[in-house]
Amino acid sequence: MKKQINVGLIGTGRLGSMYAEFLVHLVPQAKLVAVADLIPERAMTIVEKYDIPKWYDNHHDLNSDPNVDAVIITATTMNHKEIVLDAVSERKPIFCEKPMSLNIDDARAMKSAVEAYGVFYQQGYMRRFDKGFAAAKQKIDAGVIGTPVVFRGSSRDTYLPTLEYLLPQNSGGQILDMAIHDFDIARWYMGNVKTVYAIGGVLAYPEVTATGDTDNVVMAMTFESGTLGEVDISRNGIYGYDIRAEVLGTKGTLKVGYLRDTPLLVLTAEGVTHDVVPYFPERFHDAYIAQLNNYLGNLQNGNKPMITIDDGVTGLQIAVAATDSLHTNRVVRVIDY
Repeated sequence: MKKQINVGLIGTGRLGSMYAEFLVHLVPQAKLVAVADLIPERAMTIVEKYDIPKWYDNHHDLNSDPNVDAVIITATTMNHKEIVLDAVSERKPIFCEKPMSLNIDDARAMKSAVEAYGVFYQQGYMRRFDKGFAAAKQKIDAGVIGTPVVFRGSSRDTYLPTLEYLLPQNSGGQILDMAIHDFDIARWYMGNVKTVYAIGGVLAYPEVTATGDTDNVVMAMTFESGTLGEVDISRNGIYGYDIRAEVLGTKGTLKVGYLRDTPLLVLTAEGVTHDVVPYFPERFHDAYIAQLNNYLGNLQNGNKPMITIDDGVTGLQIAVAATDSLHTNRVVRVIDY
């Protein structure tokens, strides 16, 4: 068995606490040796729960810790640029959760630093590691459905986040927050996006109006190949966490996703029912673990990242273009952003 990699985790909120559990129990290559969080209580909670040697109340001390061989960033998106630039200066390999930043200028500054210093950087897009999404990619590449001509993605969250989170300065807006995974899968299956047109509004939760955000958005895309795409996102998937993708080809169609969580139907006189996927931790549990194993395996074996910083920048570029389209009511070219 290969030597474990000493990992530092930056950000121990909802997603960070999930990652801590994965790294300690489900990622054999990892040895979680330090965590950092601006809220000390959160970091200390993780340290005590998993018996981790060190905790810090800032990212710089973790990045400069000589015992940390690689860093994983699950901190608030608005802090990603500062954390990544600091990790780059310490020559630490980086895994960064999506979205890589809240604006395209910061993303490009991160890319420039990573390339200038030659630091390993892997972008977090866990859907590529989901069995269904990955199998569809294999089928497309094998020509099973002929030439892909239309992509459709759909992401529906089960509940509305806090209004504070919905403020665009915190979340980046609904498109950047929710659709960036769909854009990444769309690019993976179909190639780069050429144009995007977005329409949306506050249709389910009137209180969202005060934030300047939306709760439902539909986007139409053209790809550089001339093929077509559509993505819809919703905050009011109250029936269950519903993530899907469909690719229509010249010889067939692929559909990815599921809503029923447990393979069980209950048939009674009152009707036929089944449960649903509760939320993203359950739906993409295995994909998150596969993603972390892939990151550390790449470091151990000297492989290039499967998902690069260019993927992160380009996905954000589409999201920024779509958000501008939403606000200006016009078709926009992604290359202009």
